[in-house]
Amino acid sequence: MDSSDKKLPKMDSCVNVEREVDKVLSKFAAVGDHSSRTLQDLVEHISNIRKELSEGNNDSDVTATQSLVLNQCLKKVKDTCQRLSNDHKDLHSSVSKVGKAIDRNFIQDISACSVEGAFVGVEKRSLLNEVICEHFFRQGMLDIGEQLIQDARLQIDEAQKEPFFELNRILEALKEHNLFPALEWAKRNRERLQQQSSALEFKLHRLHFIELLKGGPARQMEALLYSRNFEPFAYHHAKEIQTLMGSLLYVQQGVHNSPYLHLLDPIHWLDICDVFTRDACQLLGLSVESPLSVAFAAGCISLPSLLNINHVMKQRQCTNVWNQKDELPIEIDLGGETRYHSIFACPILRQQTTETNPPVRLVCGHVISRDALNKLNTNNKVKCPYCPMEQNAVDARPVQF
Repeated sequence: MDSSDKKLPKMDSCVNVEREVDKVLSKFAAVGDHSSRTLQDLVEHISNIRKELSEGNNDSDVTATQSLVLNQCLKKVKDTCQRLSNDHKDLHSSVSKVGKAIDRNFIQDISACSVEGAFVGVEKRSLLNEVICEHFFRQGMLDIGEQLIQDARLQIDEAQKEPFFELNRILEALKEHNLFPALEWAKRNRERLQQQSSALEFKLHRLHFIELLKGGPARQMEALLYSRNFEPFAYHHAKEIQTLMGSLLYVQQGVHNSPYLHLLDPIHWLDICDVFTRDACQLLGLSVESPLSVAFAAGCISLPSLLNINHVMKQRQCTNVWNQKDELPIEIDLGGETRYHSIFACPILRQQTTETNPPVRLVCGHVISRDALNKLNTNNKVKCPYCPMEQNAVDARPVQF
């Protein structure tokens, strides 16, 4: 394996492969356009010859001129087919270059960063299949999820699947601008939504009111009567309700020609889908994003860095540094959207604390891990690594976040 085969999957590698893909797509488009034009011209040429022959005397034999024209037409058809065949072969060559570019720019073996036996065993495989099944249900792929349950012989209670079925049914209705299933669900769960300070039901009523406004003067009275649904939300959404009621003044001339044009923005339909998904998942105790999607995205972000550090450690012959697969040898920032709870990484050992290695607070106020405290302990005396204070190790107190 030469050095080019060991190239790590960084951004440059992605760009190199993308460049080859762009070339293939461009050639696909060019060959397709050229083939369409060539075949169209050929069909028109043959149609013209056929028309000329049909206009002649059908009883007479083919003349020398007509024979020459037919031979030239056959030669043109043969040459055209040969050129198109050559273009097709050249296209195959370009496609094969993409595969070579992927092999050249990316490492296929990622076993160095994997945990051996992570999915070995009936119980672990069953848990993995359940996670995949839940992901399909979240994405609305109900048929695939049901098929996976049968093939993997999973024992999943119908009560676990029902929330996903209902959520997907309501989301599909919202995408079709049908608010009533979501409104019925919000009314049934009004108390629980209010406990989590959700504005979902109000936003659904507001969006329905706006749809009535779009109906013009013919639905003005209907919109006015529907505004009674805003009464339970008057305390928390007074200003928004005032704006909605003010828009009624411009129904005659058209809300789209008024200062309330922003109410008609289609973005409100996208927003209501996001709000419903977030609040409904919170109500049901589910994460908004699929855990499988989050784990996969985190792996894609961290894998290049892990492969890089593994490659460096092999070059420097320090492979024993990373000997615990449940710990990362470097800190990887996955972004704020993947931070779900408070964590503490020991500033001395640069390891994330665990239940067996919790953070401890020294008398001086600095916080380190228990393992670091044990390493600094000399005859039950510890000198803080950040300040001159010397103290007893037994005076350190565990910290809970």
